[in-house]
Amino acid sequence: MSRFTEAVLPPAATFVATTLVAELAIRAAGVSPLLLPAPSAVARAAVRHAPTLWPALATTAQAVAIGLALSTVVGLVAAIALASSRWVERAFYPYAIFFQIVPIVAIAPLLVIWFGYGIRAVIAAAFIVSVFPVIANTLAGLRSVDPALRDLFRLYGASGWARLTKLSLPWALPNVLTGLRVAAGLAVIGAIVGEFVGGGGLGVVVLEAMRQQRTDLVFAAVLHAAALGLALFAAVNAVSRLTLRRWHTQEKDA
Repeated sequence: MSRFTEAVLPPAATFVATTLVAELAIRAAGVSPLLLPAPSAVARAAVRHAPTLWPALATTAQAVAIGLALSTVVGLVAAIALASSRWVERAFYPYAIFFQIVPIVAIAPLLVIWFGYGIRAVIAAAFIVSVFPVIANTLAGLRSVDPALRDLFRLYGASGWARLTKLSLPWALPNVLTGLRVAAGLAVIGAIVGEFVGGGGLGVVVLEAMRQQRTDLVFAAVLHAAALGLALFAAVNAVSRLTLRRWHTQEKDA
């Protein structure tokens, strides 16, 4: 319980203090609600529009979960393939970088053309922006395996599959989880952008609220999306602690 308190209390106290300061500052300055609503107004909008926000959050969460799962599987397979040969890495790694530098806002309309309106286009957007961190971090982990251990496995005649599953992947696991931490947040961003053009979820709520000049509802929807990203980040952290705490120093101290 003490570790939980140490982990939760500081950010919770900071959030409460920041919210109170923002509430007082906005009220004192007389800022228009159209420009920047007070936190209390955002909270009221979140409660009033809960019947709309919660189903939209569930829709976005479904697309994010599928997109992140696809990026995990594809990212791991792609990184293993790239690590198999320097020639393969030089030939195909630039295309992996493409997924990172491509502006998702620019290609989102193309995703609608290719996949149609709805969740498939949103999943594709979430996948595109989240797959590269998994590839890059996994590849870095696979490349960092101790050469002495590689030589030891070869000396004992271990097969390629044995070297991969018993040495390379376990060695790269901290890097894989680091990539997933980054990918979790990016998947939410990609999904929201995909929903702007593909429809559904919190993205549509944001667009409709903007058309109605409901800035408080825009903030409420954005906070729901942020909460989704934080939940995914916390889930990856939990997996990291469960899998690495026995042998990874950083997780032992967490």
